[in-house]
Amino acid sequence: MAALARESDGTGPVDFCIPCNPYFPTPAMFDEMAARLREIITYYPSSADTITAELCNLLQLPPSCVAMGNGSTELITWIDHLMVRESLAIPVPTFGRWTDQPMETGKRVDMFPLQESSGFALDLTQYAEFIRKRNTKVAVICNPNNPDGGFIHKQALVQFMDAMADLDLIIIDESFLEFADAEVEPSVVQEAMLRPNVVVLRSLGKNFGLHGIRFGYLVANPALAGRIRSMLPKWNLNAFAEHVVFILKEHGAEYAQSLQQVRRDRLDMASHLSALPGLTVYPSQGNFLFVRLPVGAEGTVVRDRMLTEHRILVRECGNKIGSSSRFLRLVVRPQTDVRRLVSGMEQVLYGTRRGAAVPELGTGTNYSSGTAAVDRLVGATNGAGMQNLAAQALGTGTSGVGIPMPVPMQVPMPVPAAAQMPMQPQPVPMQVPQPQPVPQPQQPQPQPQFEPMVAAAQVQQMPMQMSQQMPQQQPYGVPAPAPAPMPPQGPTPTGVPARNGLTAAQVRGATSPNGMQNLAPAPATGWPNAQAQAQSWPNAAGMGQAG
Repeated sequence: MAALARESDGTGPVDFCIPCNPYFPTPAMFDEMAARLREIITYYPSSADTITAELCNLLQLPPSCVAMGNGSTELITWIDHLMVRESLAIPVPTFGRWTDQPMETGKRVDMFPLQESSGFALDLTQYAEFIRKRNTKVAVICNPNNPDGGFIHKQALVQFMDAMADLDLIIIDESFLEFADAEVEPSVVQEAMLRPNVVVLRSLGKNFGLHGIRFGYLVANPALAGRIRSMLPKWNLNAFAEHVVFILKEHGAEYAQSLQQVRRDRLDMASHLSALPGLTVYPSQGNFLFVRLPVGAEGTVVRDRMLTEHRILVRECGNKIGSSSRFLRLVVRPQTDVRRLVSGMEQVLYGTRRGAAVPELGTGTNYSSGTAAVDRLVGATNGAGMQNLAAQALGTGTSGVGIPMPVPMQVPMPVPAAAQMPMQPQPVPMQVPQPQPVPQPQQPQPQPQFEPMVAAAQVQQMPMQMSQQMPQQQPYGVPAPAPAPMPPQGPTPTGVPARNGLTAAQVRGATSPNGMQNLAPAPATGWPNAQAQAQSWPNAAGMGQAG
């Protein structure tokens, strides 16, 4: 956004991309911060313990159970380094750091594809079975999920945590939960403090409309929270974050009202977008809406034309694993901005005033994680992955931290619903024949990889009759590599999935193209009373009153 502002008149486009709260801080709060700018940026901030104690006093949480970070990404990084030993499960599509961060450190990432045909809803029972079959050690759930806004009720999450009590760690990412209205008390922070293996991640920048300040926090039992807190730098929180935390207690009513207005705007925005022919709007409990473009439209073209022709910035989701360029994530904004968005979408999609309808581009992998090691796995061969590195990783028998991995059982694995649905054909890299001056012995052909969520090593060890019995269909990813000589034992190369893992390319786009049409927006089920909130602050769940 800063780059776009510098290239224009300094104002930047209308932002439907960055998921901020457009109503908070209030103009008066911005004026107060501007008046104290020199004082704020001249001096060191207080220690993280001081700032955390003030936040905990506001949210009525014990400081021993809280660790504040320089944005949720810092906390995700430390969770990965300290608590993820060998493998992590995550539904996709989701926030990219949950897939990319563990892969960058050589962990196995088991990606559970959310199905377009079910509105990207997460079935916790199927997710639990998926985790058990792969013997995954850490499970992640984002609630609401980014980018689709899918929501899971508190009781179901608690049951999942109880069923997975033997895992190394369960992470519930509640970064967008304060925008939800499906439950009065949707957060599981109280349950996390009482359990030995649960961490809840919360955001402040998104809720307060202050992404640039970079602050968030996690809640866990004192041992887990203290382990993260002990690794953080003394001044990992900046002076702006400190200033905002210390003035929040004076603005609880304005904050509660801002959340109410975002929820109203979400319903209004979903209604207007649903009226566009061929556009599918999925139910959301976040401050954004996930939409599927009409057939024939390509997201990168829509994004570029919306920016250049209408000065509107939208989030095209082709670089999210499990999504494609047919999807946009649109942040909830005031009605005036939404009318401008809908008008621009009409012109770009249907050519009402400018040009022709948006064309559909050729298929291909355009995934970009921002990290070269991960991108090489996905994009170097048009989504086929890098077989040499993958073969090396499969042969090590270790995770990225040198921990031996269990050998998978040689039992047939059922094909999930995603593999039974009609799929869009995937691009296949062209194989260029190489001259053979000397006849070579015939090499055995690798078996096709039929099931999208099965790693290459698992395919190699399946009984032959299983491959003969499985339905013939377009395979995802690449065929399992031929057996390679065992390399020396050692850590998995950075960015390469550990043994039995998946490259991002093997699950990217694994959702079915047959999406549910005309999904109604999530209903509003009672906003907090602004009058009752006038003298209090919303509690840690973002709803009700503190204390």
